[in-house]
Amino acid sequence: MSDAKDRVRAQYGAVGDAYVKSIGHATGDDLPRMVELAEPTGRERMLDIATGGGHVARAFAPHVAEVVASDLTPEILEHAARAFADWDLPNVTTAVADAEELPFADDSFDIVTCRIAPHHFPNPAAFIAEVARVLKPGGQFLLVDSTVPEREDGAWFNAFEMIRDPSHVRSLTVAEWSSLITASGMTLTDTQDFRKRHDFADWVARSRTSAEDRARLEEMMLHASPARQQTFDAVIEDGRLVAFTDTKTSFRAHS
Repeated sequence: MSDAKDRVRAQYGAVGDAYVKSIGHATGDDLPRMVELAEPTGRERMLDIATGGGHVARAFAPHVAEVVASDLTPEILEHAARAFADWDLPNVTTAVADAEELPFADDSFDIVTCRIAPHHFPNPAAFIAEVARVLKPGGQFLLVDSTVPEREDGAWFNAFEMIRDPSHVRSLTVAEWSSLITASGMTLTDTQDFRKRHDFADWVARSRTSAEDRARLEEMMLHASPARQQTFDAVIEDGRLVAFTDTKTSFRAHS
C-alpha cells in the first residue's frame, strides 16, 4: 500500500499546478450540487480530503465557518494554498493528511467531503472508516468519484485509467461504495450518477502521459468492441480517439 501512496505523491507532486488550473476539476454541476446537498448554515467546520486543486474547499468556503483542506501530497497543497490566497479565502487552512489515517480527533467535523480522488486510495474501507470516525454525530459526508460498470467493462476501464495514471488504484462500482458507507455505520441518503466527457488530448496532457502510453490508450479504445465503445461514448474521427465519457457518482451520507 505504501508503494501506491508513493506513486500518488510522485504523480501529483509533479503536476499539482495543472490540477489547480484544470477546467475539468474546477467546474462541473457536481460542485454546487455538493453544497446544495450539505445545506450549510455558516457555522460548520469542514474537512476536504484529498483536496487536490482545492476546488471543493473553494466552493464551500463562503458557506461554512472553517475549511481544512487536506492532501497526502505536500507539493500540491502548496499550489492549493497559493490559490486559496488568490481567491481571498481566509477561512481555509491546509493540512498534510493520509485519507486512510487522518490526523484529526474523533468527532471533529460537521462536514467531510472528498471529490474525484478515492480511486487513488489503496484501502477504501479504511478511508470510509476514518470519515465516520472524524464526523460529529449527525455530521454529513459528501463523496464524488469515478465509478465503473460491474464485471468486465469495469475491469477494462480501470486498466485503461492505470495506463494513463500509474497512481490510479481502482474505481469502485456504486454497489461497492454503498456497501462500504453502510458498513461504517453511516446512513446513505442520496446517490446520483452523472456522465463526464473527457477530451482525450487534454486528459493525457494533464497527467503528462508518455507518447507510448498515449498510443496504447488510443489503441485500447479503438480496438474495443462496439458495445464497449458505446458504453464509454467513444468519439472516433479519422481513426483517432477524440473523446470519451465516464461515470461519476455522488453519495451523501450522515453519521
